[in-house]
Amino acid sequence: MAARRNIPYSVLPTEDRDEDNVDRRFTYTPKSLRRILWKSIALAVFLLLLGSTLLFLSYFISMGHMEGDSSQVYGLLFLGILSFLPGYYETRVAYYSWRGAQGYTFASIPDY
Repeated sequence: MAARRNIPYSVLPTEDRDEDNVDRRFTYTPKSLRRILWKSIALAVFLLLLGSTLLFLSYFISMGHMEGDSSQVYGLLFLGILSFLPGYYETRVAYYSWRGAQGYTFASIPDY
């Protein structure tokens, strides 16, 4: 049987929450939503370029334009796909969020 630890705790309030006691985690903070995550965008672009480079290398080796073995082709192809797909997806998300900030939003779609 596990030993019990002496952990102090406080009793939770039993009454309902007042309107003044709002959990700040769920409040809308526009300043934090407008900041641009440059490191994430840089990582996405890096993965996109690395994946594209690896895919081109595997293509050139398989077509005989470069020296290499068939096992290198499959390895570069696997690593290229593994890095290209997340890079492409995240770069596309960053582009569409930037384009949405330029005035194209769901609210601008007309209701018919």
